[in-house]
Amino acid sequence: MVRIVALFGSPRRSGNTSTLLSHAVEGARDVGAVVDCFHLRDFKISPCLELYGCKTSGRCIIEDDFQKIAEAIQQSRGIMLASPVFFYTVSAHTKIFMDRCQSLWVKRYWIDGVPFGSKNYDRRGFFIAAGATQGKKLFDGVLLTVRYFFDALGADLWDSLLVRGVDAEGDILQRPQDLIAAREKGKDFARVLMEGPC
Repeated sequence: MVRIVALFGSPRRSGNTSTLLSHAVEGARDVGAVVDCFHLRDFKISPCLELYGCKTSGRCIIEDDFQKIAEAIQQSRGIMLASPVFFYTVSAHTKIFMDRCQSLWVKRYWIDGVPFGSKNYDRRGFFIAAGATQGKKLFDGVLLTVRYFFDALGADLWDSLLVRGVDAEGDILQRPQDLIAAREKGKDFARVLMEGPC
């Protein structure tokens, strides 16, 4: 049984990236994966306060909803993340969560001693993003952020689904090809995870 964590980073519960991720989750479940879904907007998560209490155990010492999601990630083989693009990066809800994962970076690189630059990953990541414009560089910044975020979680970026030209809630519903692509990528992601370690 393969376990996947799906992180919904949109401030809108029914936003375009949320809808795409829901289709990807359905696809993964269609082929037998167990998917735990977390809508980040619904959780009480403090920004990172750089207390570095995590240096001893790799666990953030701020007690809030972050711990539940971090523990689910540690027990997963795959991570699906979806966020709209805001100023060439992820949403505020997503970024706050990412910053709190500094504790997992500390665990991976300081406590467990994984060499910097190592490509020895236990997990894989799949990223979904949507943006309003058609700009060539629309996803450049967010992809860089996401790659480093997944690295902190011990995951490589397996693939991404990047959709331009959607902004208002529900725009994605006029793009059935993208919804189908999300579901199929969800299936493919789960199948890759089922094949074994990275």
